[in-house]
Amino acid sequence: MTTATADRAADLAFTTALAERAGKLQVERFENVERIDYKSAKDVVTEVDHLSEALIIEAIRARNPTDGIIAEESGEHADGAGDAPTTGTGRAWVIDPLDGTINYANGIPFFCVAIALVEAGRPVVGVIHDPMRGETFSATVDGPATLNGRPVRMSTKEHLTDYVVSMALSGRALIGRSRAVRKAVRVPRAMGSAALSLAYVGNGRFDAFVQQGGLSSWDVAAAGLIAERGGALVTDLDGGSWFDLSRATRTIGILAAPAVHHAELLRIVRG
Repeated sequence: MTTATADRAADLAFTTALAERAGKLQVERFENVERIDYKSAKDVVTEVDHLSEALIIEAIRARNPTDGIIAEESGEHADGAGDAPTTGTGRAWVIDPLDGTINYANGIPFFCVAIALVEAGRPVVGVIHDPMRGETFSATVDGPATLNGRPVRMSTKEHLTDYVVSMALSGRALIGRSRAVRKAVRVPRAMGSAALSLAYVGNGRFDAFVQQGGLSSWDVAAAGLIAERGGALVTDLDGGSWFDLSRATRTIGILAAPAVHHAELLRIVRG
């Protein structure tokens, strides 16, 4: 094992344990949320989001004090050289402490902790932890996607008409494009946690994932890596690179699917 591989394995073990600690806190407070604040007309944040994020950042700072951090609730934390992590230099941790907050606040047990390590602008370690099911999806850039430590792979369904797709579309000609996707696949679903749904592509629970905008780096960094290392082709909705730290929040769109049907889904989604 090379030094770089050993270091990455250590980062993965640390990230996994940290996500599970945050998940334990979330389970302890599930259906007992004391405070819900409204970030916008359609978005909320709870005290559990803040507590989970603080726990994660404290642990990262204790272990890797010179790394940068991008966190959903507290934003950017400069690295040891004073550089913003969105510059894509060095190491940065990208954190969604509780993805699926609306589900969580309403007692719907579909949410997760998402933590990724990015090096030179590229996700190299990703962990998605579902504390309600006790499931941890993970991947490194040079290893397989795993579920609770066991390698997993994407869907191998032959026909697009058999696909179950996580779908969230918006924009021009929405009704027509949504109808076209519905006709092409078996059924679309919207589960309320983009990170967990995207990770599901890595083991074939979802045959594909598509969301047209509305995503941020913390939604996709870990889950996109897991889907990719599970064998899926992951792109933005122009067919290009799916990850860019410089992208503004809530502007990212992603399509993750087996390569055999990726182009057709992209054509339908784009209309």
